[in-house]
Order: sequence, then structure tokens, then C-alpha cells
Amino acid sequence: MDRLLTVKEVAERLGTWETSGERFPRRLVAERRIAFVKVGHHVRIPETALANYVSANTVQPATRSRRLRAVA
Repeated sequence: MDRLLTVKEVAERLGTWETSGERFPRRLVAERRIAFVKVGHHVRIPETALANYVSANTVQPATRSRRLRAVA
């Protein structure tokens, strides 16, 4: 079973705690952009759901062409 993270823990792992507190992870939950579990009135996010979100939203760097332009 996955470890369930609090909204604060998710914000800390995403690096958004210092700037927006819990606002960003709560928005992800409200917009249903990340899987979550309701435990009574509390929201918990499984570690794998966070890993899947990060993986799905990771942008790979552009690769440069091997052709180099001649400099005159």
C-alpha cells in the first residue's frame, strides 16, 4: 500500500510550500488533475499519484541538431 501524503507534504515535495503554501496542491485536487483519497474531511495524496503527476508533466530538454553552422 502506498504512503498517503498530506497536502503540506505534497507542497513541500513539489517545492511550492514557500511561495504558495498548500494552494497549488489543493488546486490540483479541486481540478481533478491528481489522484487523491478522502479520509473523512481530509485529503491525502498517494506517493505514486504524485510521482505519476510529476512524470506526466516533466518536459524533456530539446535536443540540438548535430549540424553546426559554419562561422565566417
